[in-house]
Amino acid sequence: MWLIAEYEAVSLFSLRPSATTASGGKTLLAPSPFAIKVAIFDALCRLQPLSTVQRYWPDIARLEVALRPAAHAVVSNVFQRVLRPSRSNAQPNDPDFEGFFQRTIGYREYVHLVGAFAIGLGWEGTAQRDWLSTALINITYLGKRGGFVQLLQAPEYKEVLPPDFISLTQPGMNFPLDGTLQVLDDCDDKVSFEKVNIYDQTKKLSKDDRQPRHVVLPYRLRRSSKSFSWYERI
Repeated sequence: MWLIAEYEAVSLFSLRPSATTASGGKTLLAPSPFAIKVAIFDALCRLQPLSTVQRYWPDIARLEVALRPAAHAVVSNVFQRVLRPSRSNAQPNDPDFEGFFQRTIGYREYVHLVGAFAIGLGWEGTAQRDWLSTALINITYLGKRGGFVQLLQAPEYKEVLPPDFISLTQPGMNFPLDGTLQVLDDCDDKVSFEKVNIYDQTKKLSKDDRQPRHVVLPYRLRRSSKSFSWYERI
């Protein structure tokens, strides 16, 4: 069974690859399976008791994820002012104290997604999962905080994944040769609830809890310059 929800980005999208450091400014062109599952988890935590969400988590971790990308993705390359924790050990009363943060500049990328995009969630069996539909309705942002999205129509059940979707969690047998390769991270299907619960500091996500998915998105580079890259869906 598949559950399809269609969204439109209402602000700029940004999500750095999981293999990069915090200072890395590159962004993915689409939300990763891990980002989508965590968004579902976050929506449920705001709607349901924690004990109920804990029961749902194994099903969320095992979900198949598919995507129908937006028609266009325009990546802006910018340098912007950022604050970083100061490396100095000076304290407020010291003469050389300049604050707990230092001002610097950093390279960042933001994606303007033009047109609607859709997310498909799949699982074995034909049973409908209304709690998952409720979660999709209440997702308000994907990727980096501030990447707001607007739901365009209520989630719809499908027995077969529509052909204009690409799987983000299964190896692709057919893909466009002029597509764009992305490494999207997914969570291992055995990762525990305690590890994704940010309020439980005893167990944290490790490198083995993430699964890299090599996906060729149907995006062709149409135009680029030093300040932007314009991709269009094939």
